[in-house]
Amino acid sequence: MKKTIYKLAVSMLIACTIFTACNSSNKKAEEAKDKIQAAKDSVAAAAKEFEKNMKDSIEQFKKESLEKISQDEKSIAEFKTKIAKDKSQAKAQYDKMVADLEQENIQVKKKLDEYKTMGKEDWEKFKIELKKDVDKVNADLKELKDKIFK
Repeated sequence: MKKTIYKLAVSMLIACTIFTACNSSNKKAEEAKDKIQAAKDSVAAAAKEFEKNMKDSIEQFKKESLEKISQDEKSIAEFKTKIAKDKSQAKAQYDKMVADLEQENIQVKKKLDEYKTMGKEDWEKFKIELKKDVDKVNADLKELKDKIFK
């Protein structure tokens, strides 16, 4: 009888240990799932915030660039008016220079309007390239202004 009680006690002890170990594993698995879900949520929130910041950056850059392009258009219109009144031999040359600058300005504006968001690296490349184009038109306008308004 003592052996039976002893065997029963040992069996109960083993059963309790196994049961406790299984519950502990299940609890750990649930905690791990919760952590994974929290990480996924965090990544999704970060991606959404990045996308919003990227969109804001693009809109701000477009706005600033369009303002510069608009100023260039006004300058070109002023040059056309000034050249129309000019009676010098350089008038044809100035007309061609203004027409070329106007085309460059139109191309820059078109490039800006047609830009589609493709990612941060592509955006940075595009931004640098467009800024360079806008700066070139501005520099050419300044040079032309110096020639015309000497």
